[in-house]
Amino acid sequence: MRIAYDHQIFSGQKYGGISKYYYQLVKNISKTENTARIFSPIHRNYYIKNLPRELVKGFKLEQYPFGTYGDRLATELNRLLLKPILNQYQPDIIHETFFSKRKSGSKNVPTVITVYDMIHELFDYYLPPYHRGWAEKKISVERADHIICISQSTKNDLIKLFNVDESKISITHLAFERSKISNQADNLLINKRPYILYVGWREWYKNFNNFLTSIASSSNLKNDFDIIAFGGGNFTKEQETLINKLGFHEGQIKHVEGDDSLLARYYSSASVFVNPSLYEGFGLTPLEAMSYNCPVVSSNTSSMPEVIGNAAEFFNPESNDDMRQAIEKVVYSSSRASDLILLGQERCNLFSWERCSNETLKIYNKLI
Repeated sequence: MRIAYDHQIFSGQKYGGISKYYYQLVKNISKTENTARIFSPIHRNYYIKNLPRELVKGFKLEQYPFGTYGDRLATELNRLLLKPILNQYQPDIIHETFFSKRKSGSKNVPTVITVYDMIHELFDYYLPPYHRGWAEKKISVERADHIICISQSTKNDLIKLFNVDESKISITHLAFERSKISNQADNLLINKRPYILYVGWREWYKNFNNFLTSIASSSNLKNDFDIIAFGGGNFTKEQETLINKLGFHEGQIKHVEGDDSLLARYYSSASVFVNPSLYEGFGLTPLEAMSYNCPVVSSNTSSMPEVIGNAAEFFNPESNDDMRQAIEKVVYSSSRASDLILLGQERCNLFSWERCSNETLKIYNKLI
């Protein structure tokens, strides 16, 4: 079987969970008797540069010219070049890596798309009017021959919101890849106090402000712990104002950027990892934390219980008191933290990219 993955996510995303997902599919499927290729004539993705050259049809640019117009230019150029290249490859399946009004391949080749979450549809009141929902997403769902959802939670939301026939949807859980722990910048990690770890984007449904507020409401947590916010860009002015308003001392809340190996170091040294998100289509960060023996405290909504199982202390993300109590139960109880670490190790064994890829191959085979 010949499988093609189009340019969409690779031309737009340097790093990120979606492009990492397709990178892992190609990496693992290529170890089988099947042929998998990424077709992105121009891209800027850092993951796929680690694949053998024959698996990626395209060239990586460090950055696109012409500023913001460069993204649009690269997208249009990729669309123009894609179909002739695909026609030459003659794929049996085309897996489109993001949402588009137009089909990437020819009409007679089955198309698969993956729906990761329904955040834009469920939380559109957070967004400006021009960004509410994605028309491209609904069109992609309607014209696809088959849809993969990354959790039962996402599948349920997709059926409810887009009225999709359940028989058209399959579920394949994501996985994670454990990175080597970085030896760099050890001095940054030797804090006078232990720290609570938060990872990723901090806006919108991620509930970061309420996370800070819940910590500040506990004199014990506020006095005993620093907070490390890894990734997600610099703090916004609004976040800096909130930090000052809540009375955290200078340097108590730190922002750190770095690669996966540095993040691994922070996971492995944290007192606890907290996931306060209101919604996740899957949520890789709790699994990542577990893999580095970091106890997890997480919200109990959407896909989190499905993915995490019993390997976390759960809380209602809309209750700051509930969040605070859950964190305190773990950081002030060595036995509870140890139990969660053991449960996390067991949970991690259920998720692998090999399993995800094999399940995806079974879906492809049913379509041809």
